[in-house]
Amino acid sequence: MQNNLDTNAAIDSFLEMMSAERGAAENTLESYRRDLETAADFMAARNVRLANAASADIRACLDDMSVQGFAATSQARRLSSLRQFFRFLYTETMRMDDPTGIIDAPKKNRALPKIMSEDTVGTLLAQAENEAQPQDDMSGYFNAVRLHTLLELLYATGMRVTELVGLPDKTIRSNQRFLLVRGKGAKERMVPLSLKAQAVLQHYLNLRDRVPEWQDNQWLFPARSESGFLARQVFARELKSLAARAGIPAAAVSPHVLRHAFASHLLQNGADLRAVQQLLGHSDISTTQIYTHVLEERLHQLVAMHHPLAD
Repeated sequence: MQNNLDTNAAIDSFLEMMSAERGAAENTLESYRRDLETAADFMAARNVRLANAASADIRACLDDMSVQGFAATSQARRLSSLRQFFRFLYTETMRMDDPTGIIDAPKKNRALPKIMSEDTVGTLLAQAENEAQPQDDMSGYFNAVRLHTLLELLYATGMRVTELVGLPDKTIRSNQRFLLVRGKGAKERMVPLSLKAQAVLQHYLNLRDRVPEWQDNQWLFPARSESGFLARQVFARELKSLAARAGIPAAAVSPHVLRHAFASHLLQNGADLRAVQQLLGHSDISTTQIYTHVLEERLHQLVAMHHPLAD
């Protein structure tokens, strides 16, 4: 039965089913038709009818898309259309097999994280420090010191923003040289604090202890919220405002970007990838390997600088 399938008739039957039984929108149906007809044209060049295609033909179709420069997302969408089509043929006994069943979806390239340069981070920290000066408005003074402290801790440790804003006060009081951070899956890790971060933190604690409202609060960064601590969205908003005042595009700055900056700057200055993995709280080294582009660039620089045959 499979050898006599007419591709155009099969596509029409498939689209009719998607419309009648699944209520697919017109745009969705057109998208399916384009994907299937484009695949059919590719198969025709191989003297194969799409409805009769084998797994090898479908792999070749996806490989051709890759050669032409189509993104993995476009390849995955084409494969999804083909899967739906061949499942329909199999369900309707128009084919005795589904050739897409053994084909893996194209892997998407992981986007490189946005990185801030060391100079840009320095400018941001300097702006926060300049604004955290004593002033008559106690509320404004406290908020400025809090923002400076959040920023110093984030860049010094690379914590996730949820880990940072949810730090318990007692954790800090017991040891200010290291922070005990509770990360994903309730896993705990120790992260060291720089001398600068320790000093900024101590100044913040001294100021926090002078605010009666927060003296019995269990969180390091208390707030009038349901959780009792500062919302990550509030910190992110304050951070973007700070960036704008420092002359840095707000769109280029976020707590997560600073976490990336922490990791990248460590690697640029000679840190080991495994050490960075532990500091970031990644359970798998493959997650940390997104930063290998930094290592590769550093290795190129080392060879260029020290190899006797380098130009």
